[in-house]
Amino acid sequence: MDRLHLMAVFVAVAEEESFAGGARKLGMSPPAVTRAIAALEERLGVKLLNRTTRHVRATDAGQRYLDDARRIIGEVDEADNVAAGINAEPRGQLAVTAPVLFGKIYVIPGIVQFLERYPGMEVNAVFLDRVVNLMEEGLDVGVRIGELPDSSMRAIRVGRIRRIICASPTYLARHGTPQTPDALSTHQVISSSGVLSTSEWKFLRDGQTCAVRIKPRLIVTSNEAAIEAALCHFGVTCLLSYQIAPQLATGELQILLDGFELPPLPIHVVHRESRHPSAKIRAFVDLMAAHLRSYEAFRL
Repeated sequence: MDRLHLMAVFVAVAEEESFAGGARKLGMSPPAVTRAIAALEERLGVKLLNRTTRHVRATDAGQRYLDDARRIIGEVDEADNVAAGINAEPRGQLAVTAPVLFGKIYVIPGIVQFLERYPGMEVNAVFLDRVVNLMEEGLDVGVRIGELPDSSMRAIRVGRIRRIICASPTYLARHGTPQTPDALSTHQVISSSGVLSTSEWKFLRDGQTCAVRIKPRLIVTSNEAAIEAALCHFGVTCLLSYQIAPQLATGELQILLDGFELPPLPIHVVHRESRHPSAKIRAFVDLMAAHLRSYEAFRL
């Protein structure tokens, strides 16, 4: 059998953790899939999959081979796309990730625009408030907020956002307005674990970064909950500027301690390193970068 075909069968079975699932994914019969895996293991002289009555799991050797097989298949697909011409119409599936609220407000409109422009495309949008490893989780493109560590990702900078301390005018009328970060110790603090540490917030004072310990009266796991608590006039919270842009515009929330803010955080569209990105990735990245750059809120 063709070696690339055997790799593709193995990847499908390993990802589905099932011979039957792999067969359905590839449109093959289960016996044909079983024969392909047996042929591959015989060729390599190593066991790639552990089989039980309920599950199929990659062995240690199988997991290493799976990573290499995915990379090789991806490179072959890229070569096909290049040979077909850089102006080929994007087709197929694309997996995209972004922070939850950012994805909901800003990325979804760009995805809809992309799907309307390219009818042959499908997009799986994964919105999570954590840094996602694109390679490990099988994702193609990500939108990242913050400085990027050295990696094998290609990145396009599309804007910047601010970390903002805020509260409602009603709360401030009742409790006063803090003039320095240290004054937060006398205020009710709402802390969202989706943005910062729940024990300290960082500020810029005299050109140096300093950490101020906080004692939250309310800790929440989502930024939406922190916003709602602030709108209920409960206390002071720290959020990212895009998350509360509507509330700032209407005056429902007010910025505090802006003279102590840290430098803005960059926004990047990232994708896996490749000499020849596929037509679908290239088209999506170009569209999403232009879409995000169109927002005035990111032109700091």
